[in-house]
Amino acid sequence: MTSMTREQQLISAFVELADTLIDDFDVIDFLYGLTQRTVQLLGVTAAGVMLADQRGHLRPAAASTEEARLLELFEIQTDTGPCMDSYRSKSPVVNVDLRAAESRWPHFAAAAGAAGFSSAHALPLRLRDDTIGALNLFSAENTRLTEQDQRVGQALADTATIGILQHRGLRHAEILTDQLQAALNSRVVIEQAKGILAERGAIGVDEAFDTMRRHARRTHQRLSDLARAVTAGTADTTDLLTDSPGSRPTSSTESP
Repeated sequence: MTSMTREQQLISAFVELADTLIDDFDVIDFLYGLTQRTVQLLGVTAAGVMLADQRGHLRPAAASTEEARLLELFEIQTDTGPCMDSYRSKSPVVNVDLRAAESRWPHFAAAAGAAGFSSAHALPLRLRDDTIGALNLFSAENTRLTEQDQRVGQALADTATIGILQHRGLRHAEILTDQLQAALNSRVVIEQAKGILAERGAIGVDEAFDTMRRHARRTHQRLSDLARAVTAGTADTTDLLTDSPGSRPTSSTESP
């Protein structure tokens, strides 16, 4: 990826995000890919996606790092932060210097600083008047998005939104919320499986997730199905952890 020009990376990203008509399409894997592409293209440190549940409340769906995931959870718990504002206003919130945002989001700014972030941005996941979530961007440096960067970031967010809606063939809001709710529920199981693999392989939770995602693709499984097998104790975690070069598995089919 590093040898590719930015134009080539953009083409690759939009082709990947547009390809949602495959039989084994997995929403969580798709959103995780979105966070990775966003980090690569916009030069931020981390990215995360939050989706609205059936009641219109945001919940974390994917994140490129554990720090980003925990910070998004903090946003939800305190009901403050750039992602919350972007979702509610259906508009971008960009170029936020967190050191100067203490009066706007005192708790969030402090938590973001403690996590090592200095700036933040948020872009809505929207299609016309419908907003189904938001894309969070965090940087260790006080990174500013140029106007071109903002267009690229919003285009990625919009393409992801269209992809989700297109795959589901949705015509009614009730169907949308039900299927997004199912994706959010799957994320809970994935978080549990990450913890199990991290402990058994003596690896970090980010590496555990990458390992599980890589194994799911290699064995042609849905990520959510593999996570359920790990939490149920029916997956051979020793075999699974061989996809992680730095792992040291302690058992194979232990139940959690």
